[in-house]
Amino acid sequence: MRKSKTVDMVYIALGAALIAVCAWISIPAAVPFTLQTFAVFAVLGLLGGKRGTISIAVYILLGTVGLPVFAGFKGGFGALLGTTGGYIIGFLLSGICYSFVIKLLGKKTGTMFFGMILGLIVCYAFGTVWFMQIYMKANGPVTLLTTMTWCVIPFILPDVLKILLALFISKKIGRFIDA
Repeated sequence: MRKSKTVDMVYIALGAALIAVCAWISIPAAVPFTLQTFAVFAVLGLLGGKRGTISIAVYILLGTVGLPVFAGFKGGFGALLGTTGGYIIGFLLSGICYSFVIKLLGKKTGTMFFGMILGLIVCYAFGTVWFMQIYMKANGPVTLLTTMTWCVIPFILPDVLKILLALFISKKIGRFIDA
């Protein structure tokens, strides 16, 4: 049976909206602590790789055109080009990684977890390199270890917990969604 494009569009829009709302729930820091990571992985788990990744892309596009959907109610192309912009783009790379893993290995709990962790690692890597480049242009040299201390290490445990919560919710609610 062919899926309805309208249903797909509604799910994608709801996924983008969930990411936006969770981005607003924030604890300020150099890279803010938000529920954005949870939403990204929940959307991927609930909607599947393709629709989830499209939801992430729509979210980024909404922020890029100026809607205040990023952490701290920021929006616009300038927000994307700032120090945390690489992590936002990294969410899209996370979706692509997740999609690849699920397509290759199937949508079992273990492979979903592996795809989400791999996506998180790719997001960290891309976002950290981005952060370093932007930060060094404005402030001078900074080491990778210092940047990781600011942007990655404090987030590892909370992000893994967010992934576990997203996976749990995806398994409980996902059966009611045609993914």
